[in-house]
Amino acid sequence: MRILHTADWHFGRQLEGRDRRVEQTAFVDELCRIAEEREVDLVLVAGDVYDSVNPPAWAEELFYEALERLSAEGRRGVVVIAGNHDQPERVRAAAPLATKQGIVLLGLPKEAPLIAQEVSADRVQIVQGGPSWLELKVPGCEHHAVVLALPYPSESRLKELLSESFTQEQMQLAFSERIAQLFADLSVHFREDTVNLVTSHLFVMGGMETDSERPIQIGGALTVSPQAFPKNADYVALGHLHRLQKLSDKPLVRYSGSPLSYSFSEAGQSKAVVLVEVQPGQSVQEEIIYLTSGRPLARWKATEGIAQVERWLAEGRDAGSWIDLELHVSDVIDPAEFQRVRKLSDDFLKIQRVVVREQREEEEAQRVELTELTADQLFRRFYERKRGAAPDDRLVALFQRLLQETGGEEEEA
Repeated sequence: MRILHTADWHFGRQLEGRDRRVEQTAFVDELCRIAEEREVDLVLVAGDVYDSVNPPAWAEELFYEALERLSAEGRRGVVVIAGNHDQPERVRAAAPLATKQGIVLLGLPKEAPLIAQEVSADRVQIVQGGPSWLELKVPGCEHHAVVLALPYPSESRLKELLSESFTQEQMQLAFSERIAQLFADLSVHFREDTVNLVTSHLFVMGGMETDSERPIQIGGALTVSPQAFPKNADYVALGHLHRLQKLSDKPLVRYSGSPLSYSFSEAGQSKAVVLVEVQPGQSVQEEIIYLTSGRPLARWKATEGIAQVERWLAEGRDAGSWIDLELHVSDVIDPAEFQRVRKLSDDFLKIQRVVVREQREEEEAQRVELTELTADQLFRRFYERKRGAAPDDRLVALFQRLLQETGGEEEEA
């Protein structure tokens, strides 16, 4: 059985105010093409389909389009769980319709899948299931798949108080132990003649974060030990962390990562989906399939000013990427000039100006003793350091008049 693992689509999310709809649509096209070309039997989507509990209508439409295409009219299994960004009821709302196409939508932990009756032999069939687990029969596959599917299991969604302690360490231990117990209880459904899978949306200890993941819980209490997963699982498909990474070999525990880069902390990262081939009693074969649909992110640090930026653009540096530009200048940029820099490329999402004094000027300034400067010179120097520009003559004249008035009062005193 060939299983395709993906997660953290975050449909509806923007980057620095820029819409990512075109890239997210291209990702769906690429994912469906991979599923067809690699003859995938089952797709696992490990949470965070949307970026918010109230996504835009186009994001919901794109999600349903993806499900319909991936299911291949019921010939390919699709299992989707809710993540911490998703509204659970919204994710599972279409379950009555989706189940007839072999699509399983689960919003809350302990939720049981719907089971369609009278399914034809050429379609995916949910053979049996219960709270957080199901057994799938996929056309053309010799073996059934047993999937332990645990959507984001917060205390509120589990409807359990996992710890009455207020220390982070004890809360973390209690949460990890509870999740381990849940999986241990569910793993009784695994059999030697089935493909045994786990999918959940969790923060597993040892996983590498990026800035684009918003915390599951303040303080990091909702973290799980890598040992919490059943030893007899063939593959554990996780969502939440946006970096592609493997946490364990036995069982094989992986984050597929997000299909797009959602913050500049992910600049330079390659995005992917994971394809695994599993047969009962045999070693799991995995393949990382790198994606090309999302635009890369790049960070530019132009220490030589605007001319360097113009040279990089002429050279075609990081063509097709979204760019975070750090522009070093020796003086304040005129607003019109700054707008010209913005218009040099539509790929600039962020432009940060850094005023850097010329080294020679700094060294010369350091040699000048403050006692050698007049009051006017001290004022000009102070103003330039604070405002990044020299004061005009009228401002200096006002300073001189205030200084004289203050000096006169002191003499009278």
